[in-house]
Amino acid sequence: MSKVLVIGAGGVGSVAVHKMAMNSDIFSHITLASRRVAKCDAIAESVKARTGVVIDTAQVDADDVEATAALIARVKPALVVNLALPYQDLAIMDACLKTGVNYLDTANYEPRDEAKFEYSWQWAYQERFKAAGLMALLGSGFDPGVTSVFASYLKKHHLDRIDTLDILDCNGGDHGQHFATNFNPEINIREVTAPARHYENGQWVESPPLSTKQVFDFEQVGAKNMYLMYHEELESLAKHYPEIKRIRFWMTFGDAYLKHLEVLQNVGMTRIDPVMHEGREIIPLQFLKAVLPEPASLGVTTKGKTNIGDIATGEKNGKPKTVYVYQICDHEEAYAETGNQAVSYTTGVPAMIGAALVLTGAWKGEGVFNMEQFDPDPFMDMLNTHGLPWQVKELDGPLGF
Repeated sequence: MSKVLVIGAGGVGSVAVHKMAMNSDIFSHITLASRRVAKCDAIAESVKARTGVVIDTAQVDADDVEATAALIARVKPALVVNLALPYQDLAIMDACLKTGVNYLDTANYEPRDEAKFEYSWQWAYQERFKAAGLMALLGSGFDPGVTSVFASYLKKHHLDRIDTLDILDCNGGDHGQHFATNFNPEINIREVTAPARHYENGQWVESPPLSTKQVFDFEQVGAKNMYLMYHEELESLAKHYPEIKRIRFWMTFGDAYLKHLEVLQNVGMTRIDPVMHEGREIIPLQFLKAVLPEPASLGVTTKGKTNIGDIATGEKNGKPKTVYVYQICDHEEAYAETGNQAVSYTTGVPAMIGAALVLTGAWKGEGVFNMEQFDPDPFMDMLNTHGLPWQVKELDGPLGF
C-alpha cells in the first residue's frame, strides 16, 4: 500500500480520487491538493459519502516549485499524480525531482502563451529522472493514454506489423447547454483551433483547423461528423512505432458547437494574447473560460455515451488485417458512480490505473516514459475491472478515407 498526492481538483481529479478510494488496498492514503482548497474539500466530502474513505486536502499553487516541493515533503507520497493544467507539468516535475518522488500526468506540457502541443520539453527530463532513479509516466488519461495502450495491445496480440493507425474520439453526450466544453474550456478551445497535423511516411502533414471531415458510424452513438486534429499521442506513437506509415487522430463535433466556436473566433474571444480592458490586461480565452459552465457541473444533465478507439491496419502471419479496439462509456452511469460525466470519467479512471501500476511495480523504470512503452496487458485488464470495459473486433478492410 502506498501514499499518493493528487494535484488538481477538476472533474478528472474528482474521478481519480473516487476510484483510488475504491482501491484502498493499493492507495493507502490520498491527499488532494489544488489552488482552491474548497474544491478539494467538496470532493473529499463526496468521496467519504460514496466510499467511506477519508482523504486529506491541501492548498498549493502548482506553478510554485518550492511550495509544491514543500507539500510533497510534508505528505511524503510514493507518487505525485498531476491532474492540474498542462502549463504546470514542468513545475511539478521539478518539484518531484527536488523531493525524490515519482511523477504521473495525463496531458503533455504546453506553454501558456502558445498553443503548442509536443513532448520535447518533458522528454528533455529523461536523464534527470534516470539519474535520480525516478519514474515519470506521461499521458495516463484516455487520449493520450488508453489509445496508446490500445495500439500496443493490437501490436502485441493482433498484428505482426502496424501500417496505419487511426484514433477515433466520439463524445455522443448532450448536456443541454447552448455551448459548453466537457473538459477545461481553455485547453479544449486551444486544442480545437490549432492547425491539424497527422504523421505520414516519416513526416508531419499540416492542414487548417477542422478542414478535413469524415462521417463514421459509432456503435451505440450513431453516425457523426469527425474532424482531423492533432493530438499529442501521435508524436509519441510515431517515435516508438517507427514502422507505422500513417497515424491520424479524429474527433467528433456537433454543428452547434462549431457554429458557436466560429463566432467566438471571429470576435476574438479565443485569443490567448493579452488585451487591455479597463486599464488592465486580460486574456480573452481565460475570460471566456470564466463565463462558460464549469465542466464538472455538466455531469448532472449530460446524457448519452462516448466511444473512443483505435483502428489499425497491418499484417498478421503474412496476411492483411484490420482491427478495431474501442471503449464505450455512459455519461449517466459515470455520474451515478462518481458524480462526474463520462469525459472526466474516461480520463480519471486511466489516471488511477496508471498510478496503481506504478505503485505496485507492474510498470517500472527509471526515466521519462510514454504509455505504449510498457506491457499493455495489466492496464487492459484493469480497464475491464474498473469501469471502462473494451471490445475488439476485426473489420473487413481499412477505412475508406
